[in-house]
Amino acid sequence: MSGPDSYFKKRISYLWKGHPFAFDIGHTIFSSFEVDTGSDLLLRTLALSGGPPPQRILDLGCGCGILGIVLAWQFPDAQVTLVDRDLLAVRYARHNCAVNAIENARVIGSVGFEEVLPASYDLIVSNIPAKIGDRAIEEAFILAPAQRLRAGGAYWFVVVSGLNHLIPGVGTRHQLHLKAVKKRSGHTVYRLLDTL
Repeated sequence: MSGPDSYFKKRISYLWKGHPFAFDIGHTIFSSFEVDTGSDLLLRTLALSGGPPPQRILDLGCGCGILGIVLAWQFPDAQVTLVDRDLLAVRYARHNCAVNAIENARVIGSVGFEEVLPASYDLIVSNIPAKIGDRAIEEAFILAPAQRLRAGGAYWFVVVSGLNHLIPGVGTRHQLHLKAVKKRSGHTVYRLLDTL
């Protein structure tokens, strides 16, 4: 099988709520062998959270697009934005939107929110990269998304358990409504609620 370009590594599959997804993966893109445990745990935990369907969703650090694409399929009336700083990830996320016939999502190349139009979101999701440094995690992946939530919105993110030393302290220092919701298989899912 040949993929969209010379970086293509393989196609992985993922079954969500009985629906089969296919994701083409390029070399060096996160989740390059299968849908990683953290993303799967985040989606499954989020599915149990209830609440009204979100209208605006953001996938921050989208990689090849797994979280954003699954949520775009699950919420076909929502506007979904996928963002990544890696241009190869952006290319593959766009390609994977087409592979999975997702029409309610757009993919943007951006370091954090730099290229994202000012907007607020009902739901933000992220599988936070572990190796970008504590300051970048705090500023770009916790505080910045918190400022982009609509009233009543929620930011759900997953981290490897090695970051559990950092996340609660960020919440306490900035008086965030942050809670660890689920722990499993070396990952923790957190929920941050808008407090305006």
